[in-house]
Amino acid sequence: MSSMLKTDSLDAKDINEKYFDNHESLDVYKQLKQREQTWWKSRQQLTLLRERQMFWFGDNSFMMWLLWQLVSYIVVAMVLMLLSKLLDISLPLWQYIALFVVQTLIFILMLSFKDRLARQLQYKINQADLSREEMLNEMTILASDSLYRDVHAKAPITLKQIYRYYNAEFRLASLHRLLQKEVDAGRLMYGDQKVEADILPLELADDALKEYARGIIYKSLI
Repeated sequence: MSSMLKTDSLDAKDINEKYFDNHESLDVYKQLKQREQTWWKSRQQLTLLRERQMFWFGDNSFMMWLLWQLVSYIVVAMVLMLLSKLLDISLPLWQYIALFVVQTLIFILMLSFKDRLARQLQYKINQADLSREEMLNEMTILASDSLYRDVHAKAPITLKQIYRYYNAEFRLASLHRLLQKEVDAGRLMYGDQKVEADILPLELADDALKEYARGIIYKSLI
């Protein structure tokens, strides 16, 4: 299988069918793109779920529940006042009290199911994490017949050059995570400027990687 990078220039701008010897190579490239997109979505979902878990079920979660209950009282009161002015109606005091009592009962009911809600959220987190790992493993398998061969053929090469080779089809964070697998396996190593790469967390987003991409150099050990 031929390399997916154009091998005669470091200024390749496009990735298209003319760079492939057969349909199998093109299919691997398309599959890798699909898995990368799914992996990215799973990664984002996992981040959102963990943030939600920290917010609602973290160390200070009880205080946050009380705070949001207070906010809900204020919002309901403002809505009732607005409706009274717009519709020119006036509800008796007992109806206002009944409404806030019902609202409080709902809050108490939700609070009593807090542990169950926490378990449900943890289940969603586990599923999202599993999906992310499955996609990453599939990406690694596909990359062994595409990305890794290209990088070894062109090394030493920077992360920025790899990103440009693929015409920005892949995110920097995805490329960095995949190539980290090859580094961990001992088939790639960082160049002289590896200090900046070492401090980057594995879950780093594209915006944070942009300033480091030119200095992250990969050298082949095979």
